[in-house]
Amino acid sequence: MGDQHDRRDGKLPAREAASHDANVYELFERARGFLAKGHPHQAAMLLGRAKILEPEKGSIRETLGRALYLSGRMAPARREFAKAVQIDPVNDYAHFGLALSCARTGQRTRAVAHLKLAIAMRPGAEEYRKALERLAG
Repeated sequence: MGDQHDRRDGKLPAREAASHDANVYELFERARGFLAKGHPHQAAMLLGRAKILEPEKGSIRETLGRALYLSGRMAPARREFAKAVQIDPVNDYAHFGLALSCARTGQRTRAVAHLKLAIAMRPGAEEYRKALERLAG
């Protein structure tokens, strides 16, 4: 018989899993609140902690990318948006964020490609179309 924490399957016991999920959700929601109030640096700090707890959660990676972008940290933003796209390839906003980050870090060709993908996924998004016009113009 093993200790409750010595799990060979890597899964947390139900009570710990629920607490873990609640903690990640709280970090995520608090970070979104900071973003809504125009505080991307604080949001990025909380989302960095959430990412450690849930590294394969696309919504965390996308929102962290947004916070980093708004903080002026383009290369880390690009990496987070790229991971969000890897996790969820049909996330149009992650493609959009990746495109903007690529454009700001000198990767124009990659930026155009991701903007075209974002537009294909959400044809009515005026913001995506305008970004492509600015980049291609």
